[in-house]
Amino acid sequence: MAELRHSTSIGGRAVSSPRKRDDVLSPLAPENLPDHDGGGRDRHPRDRFRSLLSSFQCSKISLFSDDSRFHPYNSRISLFLLLFVLVAGLISVFSILNRLNAPYLCRKEGIVLRCPRVKESPSLWENPYSATTSWKSCAERQSGVISDLPPENETNGYIFIHAEGGLNQQRIAICNAVAVAKIMNATLIMPVLKQDQIWKDQTLLEITQLAMCSVRALYLQQSSYQMKKKLLYVEFIWDDITDFIFLLLLHLKLKLKFEDIFDVDHFIDYLKDDVRIVRDIPEWFIDKSELFTSIRRTVKNIPKYAPAQFYIDNVLPRIKEKKIMALKPFVDRLGYDNVPQEINRLRCRVNYHALKFLPEIEQMADLLASRMRNRTASPNPYMALHLRFEKGMVGLSFCDFVGTREEKALMALYRQKEWPRRYKNGSHLWSLALQKRKEGRCPLEPGEVAVILRAMGYPKETQIYVASGQVYGGQNRMAPLRNMFPNLVTKEELASKEELDGFRKHVTSLAALDFLVCLKSDVFVMTHGGNFAKLIIGARRYMGHHLKSIKPDKGLMSKSLGDPYMGWATFVEDVVVTHQTRTGLPEETFPNYDLWENPLTPCMCRA
Repeated sequence: MAELRHSTSIGGRAVSSPRKRDDVLSPLAPENLPDHDGGGRDRHPRDRFRSLLSSFQCSKISLFSDDSRFHPYNSRISLFLLLFVLVAGLISVFSILNRLNAPYLCRKEGIVLRCPRVKESPSLWENPYSATTSWKSCAERQSGVISDLPPENETNGYIFIHAEGGLNQQRIAICNAVAVAKIMNATLIMPVLKQDQIWKDQTLLEITQLAMCSVRALYLQQSSYQMKKKLLYVEFIWDDITDFIFLLLLHLKLKLKFEDIFDVDHFIDYLKDDVRIVRDIPEWFIDKSELFTSIRRTVKNIPKYAPAQFYIDNVLPRIKEKKIMALKPFVDRLGYDNVPQEINRLRCRVNYHALKFLPEIEQMADLLASRMRNRTASPNPYMALHLRFEKGMVGLSFCDFVGTREEKALMALYRQKEWPRRYKNGSHLWSLALQKRKEGRCPLEPGEVAVILRAMGYPKETQIYVASGQVYGGQNRMAPLRNMFPNLVTKEELASKEELDGFRKHVTSLAALDFLVCLKSDVFVMTHGGNFAKLIIGARRYMGHHLKSIKPDKGLMSKSLGDPYMGWATFVEDVVVTHQTRTGLPEETFPNYDLWENPLTPCMCRA
């Protein structure tokens, strides 16, 4: 039967007589005429398709023919079909041309990015889903509660720590020290804030800046090309030069004490029912320098994120034996989900209630926040942007960024020197950089931040406070962000030199100002991880999660920013939908969660 259908269809196509062709193909043939193929049931599907195609072709001919044999009804159908095809074709052509000619999200003119405006959302300056949650803070000190603190003569000993790193790393170390003292029923000696070399004092930084100006003056005497090339190299290695000068002038450096940043009296009084804290090493301990240098007085084998039981089994016996022990190093030496909930609640109590900055720091931060809210004719909200794009962060990320060949070569040398084990021979770094960018583990560049904020709907007039170190690439790297949002300021632009002079004694004091101004902002935006951003987002959640805190989805943004065919409207939709709930709402905790960014379970309760 299959061969029969096939031969029949061939016979139908082989008709050579005009009359027979008309009989077969004419749309005027009566529909009730019997089909010689058996009613069409056994015809090959391709024959039926060709018949329809032939019928459609004749209909097109009839549109432009004067032959009276063609029915007007069929002509209208043919005209409609033809118009439909033409409209669909035009839409397809315009769509293709639009995709080909669409700007790469924004149009770039030199170092300036120009992005279309986006309609402002009603929830631009507020957390739209805050009303749907019912959590409140519950780690504060409870009045009327009987203290379970044992008498002073029953303490198991004294512990002493160095809080190393920057301000926020020191803050976490202090919270952990109080918790460890509670776990071991020990007395805590007031921690010493030990700054690493990367957190240099402002006085030393000013000396090195004067030296840098002298170097620039020397290079200005060179030819233009030579000057630019040498100056680029000197600026790139300037961190190494300042490290050397820092070591030479180390004896001039004033030791940073707890009371230089925090309110000691409030700290001790607020925690008096939880942990016993003393201001200094007991007088009966004669050789105080031994606590800083002697191995016999130092516990050094504490693993990262150690459980509470580790301190009870391994550290407490040594404290009972020696009476005074130093814990060093003490960065991230206490876990989160492997300690009792009341200990985590105590850490929140220290972080959000006991640790208060000095009154003069608080007052200056209030003044800066007030100036941010009154930069226009009427009171305005403001955004705080934590921009993590310093040279050290760019180098440590091992991500690839836009730059000249010279910049990339110098960055490779810098990475090879600072992280030789990770750098190796450098052959694997390109694939590693691509993988990290896909996973969203690369810092956002200032230009990328500008595009994302514009897609969210923030207009050109947005007031932005920037908390940042020295941006890698300088003003050229900042230009796209600054041109798109010209109302972008730092504390140095908000306050006079005389107002900030009192805080230049220690760089930690300046970091405290940034911390408080960001904490008080209407919207906080982080661009990369780090203790600063984690503590800010965690504190804003703890205070009631009504303040908007944006944590960009860098993985999705990397995919969108790297799509050459994505138009602006599609990108805006992706950004808005993705970040609807990434606004600082309380999130359910999970194993190994970060207490400082999400204090929900141990430190917050149902309202």
